Amino acid sequence: MKKIFVAILFLAPMALLGQVTINRSVPPPPGPAKTIEIGKTENFTLNNGLQVIVVRNTKLPRVSASLTVNRDPLLEGNKAGLTSMAGQLLRSGTTTMNKAALDDAIDFLGGNIYATSTSIGGSSLSSNFKKLFALMSDVVFHPSFPNDQLEKIKKQELSGLAQSKEDPNSIAGNVVSKLLYGSDHPYGEIETDSTVKNVTADDIKKYFATYWKPNISYLVFVGDITKDEAKNLAETYFGKWERGDVPKMTYPTPTNPENPIIAIVDRPVSVQSVINFVQTEPLKPGEPDVIPVRIMNDILGGGSSSRLFMNLREKHGFTYGAYSAVNPDKLIGSFNAEASVRNEKTDSALGEFLKEFNRIRTIEVSPEELELSKNTLSGAFARSLENPATVANFALNEAIYHLPSDYYQNYLKNIAAVNASTVMQMAQKYIQPQHMYTVIVGNAKQIVNGLEKYGTIQYYNAEGNPVAAPVIKKADANVSGKSIIEKAASAMGNAALTNIKDLEIKGNAAAMGQTLQFVQKFLFPGYFEQTLSIQGMMLQKQLIKDGNYSVTAQGQNQPLKDDDKEELDEQGSMLPEAYYLSKPGYVITVKDIEPVDGKDAYAVEIKSPRGRIVTNYYDVNSGLKLKSVNEKDAGPAGKMVIQTYYHDYKAYNGLMIPMKTVVDQGRLKIELNVDEVKVNQGLKAADFN
Repeated sequence: MKKIFVAILFLAPMALLGQVTINRSVPPPPGPAKTIEIGKTENFTLNNGLQVIVVRNTKLPRVSASLTVNRDPLLEGNKAGLTSMAGQLLRSGTTTMNKAALDDAIDFLGGNIYATSTSIGGSSLSSNFKKLFALMSDVVFHPSFPNDQLEKIKKQELSGLAQSKEDPNSIAGNVVSKLLYGSDHPYGEIETDSTVKNVTADDIKKYFATYWKPNISYLVFVGDITKDEAKNLAETYFGKWERGDVPKMTYPTPTNPENPIIAIVDRPVSVQSVINFVQTEPLKPGEPDVIPVRIMNDILGGGSSSRLFMNLREKHGFTYGAYSAVNPDKLIGSFNAEASVRNEKTDSALGEFLKEFNRIRTIEVSPEELELSKNTLSGAFARSLENPATVANFALNEAIYHLPSDYYQNYLKNIAAVNASTVMQMAQKYIQPQHMYTVIVGNAKQIVNGLEKYGTIQYYNAEGNPVAAPVIKKADANVSGKSIIEKAASAMGNAALTNIKDLEIKGNAAAMGQTLQFVQKFLFPGYFEQTLSIQGMMLQKQLIKDGNYSVTAQGQNQPLKDDDKEELDEQGSMLPEAYYLSKPGYVITVKDIEPVDGKDAYAVEIKSPRGRIVTNYYDVNSGLKLKSVNEKDAGPAGKMVIQTYYHDYKAYNGLMIPMKTVVDQGRLKIELNVDEVKVNQGLKAADFN
């Protein structure tokens, strides 16, 4: 009987299911958002005002501690860069041990200590943590601020600045900061070589003495430590830290443009345009709009399934990726949407960005988009809770930004409450294309046509300062490409070549902090050798000898195409302009007159018999070559524009040789300086090998 009863219980639900029609194409409605149980924190405050947060977690025998100083953002003026270097110098030794000794002591404990201008932190095994914490406090209270370490830090900072000057994204960041916030706002300051050099160890010492005070600071412990143990450490090592008044800062509130501005930074070497749509936002951390704005932005440009990505990359193939972000901030928030697109697609890309801005502002998002975004953000939030440090960060955020005590407990509920109407309201409030800057770093000549329909076009330099638009003039009708080349060949010593049998040029090449040596040898006609080496080690050699061509790189022969041989022939002639005129098949076309280093120059396009194209720029007055521009295949990265500038011509037996040549490949610049020139020294064929 029992078996029969069990069978009936089993079959009855199955029979009922057979009578119910289930539409499996419709997903079940989402359940109510769960209340999140955030891990507990234990808090206390020292007599000097230092607030301490403890999050105990015994899964691993490790402890970390971090001290955060909650000062206002600072305007650094002619010492911009001070705070970016301050943390490094703080970590560079104490009055009892230099940096090397400090590093050894930390390594001996199997720990680490880091420092920034507003924080210091460290971690180690629980058994070593008290000693590590003692070292951390020694760094805070007895820093030595050594001048020799500051000089090293400055050199690193200057090296980074030098690289950023060639990076279009860094250039765009500078211009965005300057336009959005202005020079009188801490977010609008730009570090320069001179401001970095202005910073002294005394400046950094004064900074820490002024702004590092316990009454605006938070000490957070996370890991295998009890509240009592944390309190003992905090009082022992930070209890005697004296409170003090810290300057409060106020700044003008930045405003967005009344009408859209297209801000262009002309970078002729660019084959892509770096595009940024930007505006400031009155959005602070923890405000009610933050969560619905985050969902709105996730749908618009938060990742690889967002509208911007699917449009500009997947649909149109303009870019490898297009994204957006809304960033709350305690002073002033910001919106940014960005992509790097091919020059010829810049106009079209701007149109698609604006199309997506308008769509999310005027049409409610689909239920599928909304649920995907809400699930993504909810999942990321839930996963973050697996890390004990997250709980500590939540507590720290609540303290610094004065958030409600249940802000994070209600986080998932607030995500679930967002609907399509709310998303559209957020887009209308925080995305306003009529009040945006569109910052574009690219080749102005190739991208500017058609952009005027999107806003007023203005030009800026790499530091965000206004400059005049590039001026392009038309050459006189009676000037031909051939006549310009003839004048150039004459100016650079074509007539003198008949009396020059051999030539040797030696010099150095500076690139990426390295100094290389180069040698060029010519034996007319038909012999040419160029070598590049470092400390006696050959890096590259190009050779023409007895009608044979070869290129070796680090001892390995490189395959040569006919195009490569043609280019070597031009180099080996010493004076390519004379070579163009003497060989049939070259097509020479004058384009415009453009400024090069403050001089008017004819832009002349030269197409070789094999179809290679180079554009040379010749001084209108002297005829000397000032610049060459050509494109090279850069493999998967596409095309690479190479600009070569020629400076400081000097005559040798009537032949004009540039004593300084700068090869600009975008992110890499090579400066070649001639040290020695020998003419008719008696080179022979045997000297070329």
